[in-house]
Amino acid sequence: MFVDTVKLQLIAGKGGNGIIAWRREKFIPKGGPSGGNGSKGGSIIFKATPQIFSLDHLRNHRIVKAENGGSGGPNNRQGKTGQTQEIAVPLGTLIKDARTGEILADLTEKDQEALICQGGRGGKGNCFFKSSTHQAPHKCTEGKEGETREVVVELKLIADIGLIGMPNAGKSTLISKITHLPVKIAPYPFTTLVPNLGLFQREDYHRILIADIPGIIKDAHNDRGLGLSFLKHIERTSILFFVVDISGSEGRDPWEDFLLLRNELKEYNEELLQKPFLVLLNKVDLEGSQENEEIFRKSYPFPENTLFSLSGLTGEGLSALMKWLNTTTLKARQDFCPKPSPSLQVSQEHIPLW
Repeated sequence: MFVDTVKLQLIAGKGGNGIIAWRREKFIPKGGPSGGNGSKGGSIIFKATPQIFSLDHLRNHRIVKAENGGSGGPNNRQGKTGQTQEIAVPLGTLIKDARTGEILADLTEKDQEALICQGGRGGKGNCFFKSSTHQAPHKCTEGKEGETREVVVELKLIADIGLIGMPNAGKSTLISKITHLPVKIAPYPFTTLVPNLGLFQREDYHRILIADIPGIIKDAHNDRGLGLSFLKHIERTSILFFVVDISGSEGRDPWEDFLLLRNELKEYNEELLQKPFLVLLNKVDLEGSQENEEIFRKSYPFPENTLFSLSGLTGEGLSALMKWLNTTTLKARQDFCPKPSPSLQVSQEHIPLW
């Protein structure tokens, strides 16, 4: 199960109490105070790790509590320090204050940590208050309460490639062929209800993380369909793959689909249009695809090398895409920005390419 948002009540550990104690050993006159200090309560930290890809492990943990600090002991013994509670989260996790919406941490790097709730300070025993003028203090202090906070933990996937397209464009079939990922494939809209993540291993053994984003429809930026729930996962991808059903098998116009997808991205976050992209003309094995492809290419204002014709079902044209994945450095970009022609009504911005 893929979970990308959870709400947690965090309670850091209380500090241990200091105590009042006296040395009462044989042959030691005027033993004096010997009450030890309490120790600090455990804190709560979040740590990013590449070993997990969702917040599924947190969905049943609504309250996270760190260990309390131990109280002091006689003979000036300090209590045991409360154990810090470490919460592992995927790369790309945001920690927000549930009440104010303030972003407390943005964990995007491996082993990056964020201290969210500080453990309470330990109290002082009577030995601490001993002085030259106060030889027998009858005083100790209690430990302080740890911090408490209600937070929203939200995941925004960090993937090298994000597959986006209309429902039934063939994204799931495509990712299953590229990454050998077993995914649900069926001939009806919104078969993909959560992002699918797959790894493509290049010939140099470098691995590319590919995210199959659930289908986008008109007004998705207004939370229609699956809407905002998964548009956010596109924000941190390095490259976008627009998957277009070039056959028009769903009764839609492929060029209009491409314009609609770009418009939804623009309405949600205009900066998404500045990402490098490829357009994958899928389902070329179906009737009508050749004529539609000719029309699409005549209207397409970007470089021809950003277009790939293929069929995720039969594998036709996949070898060219696999070669591109094996030879292209995904995060490198060239110094030029081709400008689309005025015929593209969705966006007039320059689009940077790798």
